[in-house]
Amino acid sequence: MTVGIAGLGLIGGSMARAIQKHTAHRVLGYDINQSTLDAALSQGAIDGVLADDTLKECSVVLAALYPSAAVDYLIAHKDHIAPGALAVDLCGVKRAVCGPLFEALQNAPFTYMGGHPMAGREYSGFSASREDLFDRAPMILTPMPGTSGQVKRQAESFFLDVGFARVVFSTPEEHDRVIALTSQLAHVVSGAYVRSPAAAVHSGFSAGSFQDMTRVARLHEGMWTELMMDNREDLSEELGGLIERLSEYKRALDEGDSQTLHALLALGRQAKEALD
Repeated sequence: MTVGIAGLGLIGGSMARAIQKHTAHRVLGYDINQSTLDAALSQGAIDGVLADDTLKECSVVLAALYPSAAVDYLIAHKDHIAPGALAVDLCGVKRAVCGPLFEALQNAPFTYMGGHPMAGREYSGFSASREDLFDRAPMILTPMPGTSGQVKRQAESFFLDVGFARVVFSTPEEHDRVIALTSQLAHVVSGAYVRSPAAAVHSGFSAGSFQDMTRVARLHEGMWTELMMDNREDLSEELGGLIERLSEYKRALDEGDSQTLHALLALGRQAKEALD
């Protein structure tokens, strides 16, 4: 089987490497950056170049691009994608991508569904890609309404073969609501936390907690701005809730209320234990 990947950054490059590692599929890739494309070819991450004339050879097409670019790419190339093929975007938001694509591709001879590999690193670009990035990670798929069970099973099988531990089917709305907390809010908090003046003198005073809190502040702000703005309502709601909860801790400290602080800390511990 031939797999086409548009976009060879961290996610697309890692997907190419993972497919090469775990399967016998042929991988064709495209990137707007010629040096990235050359590196992917020379390192064996891809077997050839994905172009209009080779796109029709692909049974699976993955759009590992920014949300707006993924929409543009799949619409612009819909007449080049083979009938019966599966096309999946790999974007971190789903409503902004699936909304226009569900409409534009509803009568296409191939199947489109949204996708979001729940894995990443604090570094970006093809040079940061890894063949094991998706090992033991979940893959979220948001199929178009009416997608057959057989196609869903085929998509699930493909991503499990690539190394994902499980495939979760969702709707674009549910995905964005939950991801606002589990991913986007974490990046906002990390960025705000590390901007404290005290962070400049952390050396010798910090250990695992500081590293855990600051790791995802190292992000690609161009991509994350687009992701967060595409999901701004859900993210703003989560951020508002966090600010309210943080204010409870501050009020207890300002008032010297150790009993309330103790209770708040216990609530946090209990909430975490309930998740484990």
